Parts: sequence; C-alpha cells; structure tokens
Amino acid sequence: MSHYLFQQLKFVRKATIDYVKGVNESRMEVVPAGVNNNIKWNLGHIYVVTEKFALQLTGEKVTVPDKFPELFNPCTSPKDWSSIDTPMKEELIILLNEQIVNVESLLSERIGEPIKQIYNTSTGLQISNVAECLSFCLYHEGMHFGAIKGINQQLQNKES
Repeated sequence: MSHYLFQQLKFVRKATIDYVKGVNESRMEVVPAGVNNNIKWNLGHIYVVTEKFALQLTGEKVTVPDKFPELFNPCTSPKDWSSIDTPMKEELIILLNEQIVNVESLLSERIGEPIKQIYNTSTGLQISNVAECLSFCLYHEGMHFGAIKGINQQLQNKES
C-alpha cells in the first residue's frame, strides 16, 4: 500500500491539473495588476521546485527541460520572457502528470530515509528526510494552486 504522502501528492496534483485544464489558453500568460506572475509561471514553478525538493534533495536524478530554470526558478518573472519560447499548457500538464508518477516510483520505498544534507528553506523550515521533502512539496503546490486560482478569478472578473 502506498504511503499517505503519495496519495496526497496525487490528489493535489490532480486538483491543480484539473483546474488548469479549464483555464482559457489566452489567460495563461497574463500578469494581472498587483501580481508578479502568471498562471503558466506558477505551473512551471511547481514543476521545477518539486524536482528540487522531491528528487534533487533526495539524491535522485533531476529532469528539467531546457530553459525551465530561467523561466520558472524562484526569483524569475514572466516580465523577462520576451526572448524565450515558453512551453504550451499541454506540455506543462504532461510534465506535471509524469512527475508525480516518477516521484512515487523513485521514493516509495525511501519515505523514512534521511537526506544527505539538512536543507533550510527560505522560510526557515528545516528539512532532513524524504517525507519532509514531500510534505514541503504539498505545501508549496497548494500555495501556488491558490495563486493560480486567484489569478484566473481576477482575469475572469476583468472580462465580465
């Protein structure tokens, strides 16, 4: 039986993907007033950060497409995308779906293992094992899912 963290990761990822599937493609790269990023940035950022916390910190191979770090790492912005081709919504959805399957297949037997070096997040959380890495991914994705919903709602209201 799968550890509850993987069930939660799949639940949260499905919620994110199902929501974004219903977002009009024309809204994906719009940065509303008072917001720093757009829906596409939030999706790519979820992918990049999950690779770091679920795979890099646990010693697994990280698979990040070319240009993703400069597009979606922390402290990046869609305002800097003028000369960079961005992935389509469908490409991001495929990557996000594959990522969760990969994370579970690589880490399902390692849930209690310590990571090689304790990691301190930018918010001061100390992460020391695989389960804590996955738990942080849940928090992080939930936060950005909320941002995606907020941006989409703001854009819908503007269109009304």
